[in-house]
Amino acid sequence: MARGAMARGVMVGGAMARGGVLRWVAAYTCSVSGDSVYFVTLSWAASREVGAGAAGLVLAAGAVPRAVLMLGGGVVADRYGAWRVLIVSDLIRCLAVLAVALVHGARLAALVPLSVAFGVVDALFMPAVGALPPLLVPAERLAKVQGMRVLGVRIANLAGPVLAGAALGTVGVGGAFGLAAALFGASLVLLATLRIPRTAPTEFTVKPESDSVPEPAPESAPEPATLLDQFREGLHYVRAHARLRRLVIVVALSELCFSGPVAAAVVLLVAERHWSGGTVGWILGAFSVGGAATGSVMAARAERLRHVEVTIAGSLLLTSALLLTQGATPRAVAIGVAAVLGAATGVTMVLTNARVQTEADPRLLGRVTAVTTLGTLGLSPLIYPLVGVVAQRWGTETFFVGCAAVCLAAVMVLIGSVGSGTSLREPAQQP
Repeated sequence: MARGAMARGVMVGGAMARGGVLRWVAAYTCSVSGDSVYFVTLSWAASREVGAGAAGLVLAAGAVPRAVLMLGGGVVADRYGAWRVLIVSDLIRCLAVLAVALVHGARLAALVPLSVAFGVVDALFMPAVGALPPLLVPAERLAKVQGMRVLGVRIANLAGPVLAGAALGTVGVGGAFGLAAALFGASLVLLATLRIPRTAPTEFTVKPESDSVPEPAPESAPEPATLLDQFREGLHYVRAHARLRRLVIVVALSELCFSGPVAAAVVLLVAERHWSGGTVGWILGAFSVGGAATGSVMAARAERLRHVEVTIAGSLLLTSALLLTQGATPRAVAIGVAAVLGAATGVTMVLTNARVQTEADPRLLGRVTAVTTLGTLGLSPLIYPLVGVVAQRWGTETFFVGCAAVCLAAVMVLIGSVGSGTSLREPAQQP
């Protein structure tokens, strides 16, 4: 009888975990879709209001506080709980965008404050949402969850711009902002229904001069009293944990170019080759479809994967090779290359992000996630001007070559971690 009760408890717990993961993935997909609709609408409204040149300044008004405050957002997520921060930040995003939708959002006086407020809240939301999966599933299922996340992101990247275009063409700027607010509201409702385990994570300390697994801290170790103390603690933890540090660098290098700059380069490439405007949609759509296919496969089979370092290195090498050819191929081939490129980058995203979350101390997940997010989404807007400069002076192909070099640098960091004995394959066994 006791054994049967235990089995039923395991089944119920597993069902609750699966339901929680599905809600998190659905919420994340709604959020990314809302982001896409919001940014397309903001760009459109700003360009119509102040011209294409000044529209970049409106977008930068949100990108700067997002990058500056991202690490602080990780501290807030760890201090007050990722789920609480998610609920509050999603609610603020929803209300802010809805307010602009209701007061004729195409006016510059509304767009700049909205962009700034959205950037600040995004700095809180992004570390918190990335830190949530380890609270929902055990470490061995994180790769599967990351596969589901990649699938959701690629679907959102496909659907978001289409929804934004349809809304702008039918109900205007205010209606498009309203659609973004509705998607954020859907994300909020889904997140509000999550059940987060209340067990306190084990605290860890790291020996700065050792690559070994973190050791349990003494029970009397005091919790840092201030946000600044926790901020410093998070940076020290990433620096001191050699294996995690190298993983964070691999994530940053492998995703930096694909957090927007490559999409901008595709637009310039199409213009440079005098292809039709629809080719941009075909190339970016193929990239998203390839990533979605990878997400589906990894969500189903990630737990059976072996030789993780080899798989990550192979996907990065394939990514580099495809980037070298992307700028020098005919139109039809460029679309096919983009699909394979999306699949290759999807493999890297799934495995590296799962490894980061497995390695990190649960008490510092928000801060670790903030570091990886800053290295990808936070800093990518700074590369946009570089895309235009490189394309104008040396051609768009040169920018793709540069991105290939960045991915090769990630491979070198990965190989260096294996050569130094700090293998990324086996996660740390935390008590």
